Amino acid sequence: MSSSDQKSKPLTLKSVSKILGVSTATISNAFNRPDQLSAKLRDKILKQCAELGYHGPNLTARSLRKGESGVIGVLLSDPLAYYFTDPVANQFLTGIAEVLEQNHKQLLMLSGAEAEKHNSGIEALPDGFIVYGSQEKNPLFARVMRTNKPIVTVDFDTGDYASINIDNQQAAESAAQYALAQCQKPDIAILGLRLIQSDRVCRITEDELYDEGESVSRRRLTGYMQAIDKKGLKIASDKIWHIPHNTHNNALQAAREALSIHPLPNCIFCMSDVIAGAVLTVAREKNIPVPNDLKVVGFDDIPEASRTNPPLTTVCQKSIEKGRLAASKLVKGELKQKTILTTELIKRGTVENIA
Repeated sequence: MSSSDQKSKPLTLKSVSKILGVSTATISNAFNRPDQLSAKLRDKILKQCAELGYHGPNLTARSLRKGESGVIGVLLSDPLAYYFTDPVANQFLTGIAEVLEQNHKQLLMLSGAEAEKHNSGIEALPDGFIVYGSQEKNPLFARVMRTNKPIVTVDFDTGDYASINIDNQQAAESAAQYALAQCQKPDIAILGLRLIQSDRVCRITEDELYDEGESVSRRRLTGYMQAIDKKGLKIASDKIWHIPHNTHNNALQAAREALSIHPLPNCIFCMSDVIAGAVLTVAREKNIPVPNDLKVVGFDDIPEASRTNPPLTTVCQKSIEKGRLAASKLVKGELKQKTILTTELIKRGTVENIA
């Protein structure tokens, strides 16, 4: 075969093996199983392949041929960029990556945000899926389920699939009870995350306050409300904010509104540490002493929580461990058990002065 013929046709494993005069198995091993070849032979084959412009066996073809690709898909509901900036999602993905690397697997992130506009069939490639967060109205999730491949869900349950969750309601209730116990006359505000279907920061209405739902945020809200009720207190819906995205700018807007009402709240429950951090920023701007005049509780225990001033009291939900466990279940084929991870209330300096 002439060099011009070689360049005019797409290179395949079979055609490259003919050109190099070695078996397809030898070339495949050079790319995928280096322990099966001597270092000298592997380096020689990889160099020759690079000169030909061949970069290894086609992953999709291998998946179709052998029924496995070595790829694990992580199905996400938001745009991909969000998961590179959100600290909780970042920790979760770190945990997944650790386990996949140990097991020589690749990670493929799939977003359902544009799934209605595109149907590329990408869900056919992964050997299994970790599905992160509620997938309501996500057509890509429906397509993933139709593949009948192994699935582990995280932060929500569906059917008989293995799942990993925390008890958001109990964790929120315990955090709120601790904060309320330190207030002589509690005046409470709640800065919630994704409580309603709206893309703007706003207070919720009385009707929306009691909407039923099984989302993470709704469970946390129920926990806060139970703690308030057990204390014999009430909170009006206009002291509960909906924040559409877990970003500092959205949180700042809500925090500035909450700390501008009269009378000022002296206890704020925040559904994320990002939100709580924004509250601390606004409190400093307004010279409101924390924790003496304002008590703040977060949720997540991201790394920044221990570095705020004062350090943030929050709920540790072990996001890295969630990722590790989800990946481990999928790799090991443990596909039935529903796991509830424990949380821990981390008492720092935003509820009471702790030396």
